[in-house]
Amino acid sequence: MTQAVSDAWTLPWRGLGLSSNLSAADVPHPYRLLDASPGLFDFVEYSAPLSLEEARAHASLFPEMWRRREEVPVLFHPVHLNLWGPELEPVSALAALDAHAREVGSPWVGNDVGWWHAEGQPFPGYLYFTPPFNEAGLAECVAHALHVQAHLSVPLVLENPAVLARRGEWHALDFLARLHARTGLPLLLDLGHLFSHQLSAGLPLEAGLDGFPLEKVVEIHIAGGVVTRRGGRTFYVDDHTQPVREELFQLLESLLPRCPSLRAVTFEGDGHPPEVAELSLRRLRTLVPRKSRPALALRPPELVAPAALTGEGRPWALFDAGHGVAPVDSVEDAEGTLADQDFRLAVIAEMLDRDWPLSRLLLAGTREQLLAFTASREYRNLFSGLGGTPTRAFSSWAMRRLREQPDEGASAVLSLEMMAPTAFMRPAPAPGPGQVGLMEDVRPGILPANLTELVFAARAVRRHLTGRAWASGALELSGLEALGQAARRFGPGPWTFAVRRKASGHEVVTGTRALMALLKVLASQPQGVGEVPPEVLAEGLGRGLIRRGDAPGADRTLAPARPVG
Repeated sequence: MTQAVSDAWTLPWRGLGLSSNLSAADVPHPYRLLDASPGLFDFVEYSAPLSLEEARAHASLFPEMWRRREEVPVLFHPVHLNLWGPELEPVSALAALDAHAREVGSPWVGNDVGWWHAEGQPFPGYLYFTPPFNEAGLAECVAHALHVQAHLSVPLVLENPAVLARRGEWHALDFLARLHARTGLPLLLDLGHLFSHQLSAGLPLEAGLDGFPLEKVVEIHIAGGVVTRRGGRTFYVDDHTQPVREELFQLLESLLPRCPSLRAVTFEGDGHPPEVAELSLRRLRTLVPRKSRPALALRPPELVAPAALTGEGRPWALFDAGHGVAPVDSVEDAEGTLADQDFRLAVIAEMLDRDWPLSRLLLAGTREQLLAFTASREYRNLFSGLGGTPTRAFSSWAMRRLREQPDEGASAVLSLEMMAPTAFMRPAPAPGPGQVGLMEDVRPGILPANLTELVFAARAVRRHLTGRAWASGALELSGLEALGQAARRFGPGPWTFAVRRKASGHEVVTGTRALMALLKVLASQPQGVGEVPPEVLAEGLGRGLIRRGDAPGADRTLAPARPVG
């Protein structure tokens, strides 16, 4: 067995940190926030692929992170790393992980103990599966952790996973303590994940902390989440874009004096606008001052060859129950499994809505229809080494469903959304002085069926049902029948529409015939401002579909864009 660990580990003081996915499009932008408020935090903990080359290629903030890593140290939190599941990580992937951590100077690598991916395909939203807290789950997690650590020259730090469904007879902290005892690896305590277990089990927030080896905790995570109820149970859904619960701030304050080996506290503020993240970081700074602690010397554990995986933890059975392949009562804690299902389906629906907002509502708008997709062979094939993406799997599933259950309206909608990305295959000419042209993110498209009413109906029905849900506390999905009716009574073509490219996908935009005709012309050639009827010019500028050229001294102020459907 290869053992890449050194003779001694030295863990420096990192202090207060902010998490990042290293995307310039995400908020908060860690380096802008730090430049605006020097000393607000001390390090960046980032998530990225195991391979340094892949991270460098796909993370838009990687160059800035790399350039400033001496000034702003980093911790690598990969989240692409299985610490449970049916197969051990390939040795080649772990070699890449070790090289990555050493190159960026990450003194340790922390990761949630869970099943993150199958055959390299991450589960949507990186919603991993939590192992059962019993002897079978422990044995498999020990095998994974020892296997990973054997190929790392820095410590692997074990993080308690989030919990919705209760599986196994142990408390989450007892499970983590036993995992530490069997591996000798240091610990990362995620307070939100702990809260999720306590609520699911009906326990006080502090339950299980007495007797837990807090002296082995080297890092603490604090993040946002939502407390929700399902049936007679209460659950904590780990969602970093949400506000941090007051209970977690208080728990952190009580734990800090009890963790003598602590070297880092990380605020996982993904999705918080900078002004909001700053408020949380300033509060955390009062608890985690900049004053450094001495480096922590740790003795690496004596590694032994991990036992072979037996599958007794039944990871694929949990996958099947979580995606509707098998009934929820086929695994322990049916109510918790349903809560887990709810969260997974919400993430999958949000992902599909980026590319298939109309088709998804028509074909998978209800919980049962979404489960039909996630239980399909097209979805399962994603995790069987065949590659692809959930959005491609959805298109394949939708086409098969429409072959088996023909629906002309839904077929026309699917064709529309399959066509939308192709509208950008040709560049649009830029307007010159005194001219108007297409906005860079807008192109016209043509379809044989007129779906103007369906595009309007999708927006109107969403608004209506969402408003009622806020008032009543229940989403009345039977209202989606109106979309099916609107789709089936599509008008004759050819129909010209506009496609707007957005960071989250594509949006179909309708407008007057005159405006759509203008967009077709502008796709080939800009037009003089005087050649466009004033009312059409006003509509196109006001809806953000066309732009003026850079005429010297011209008034280039465009009418404010308004939401369009």
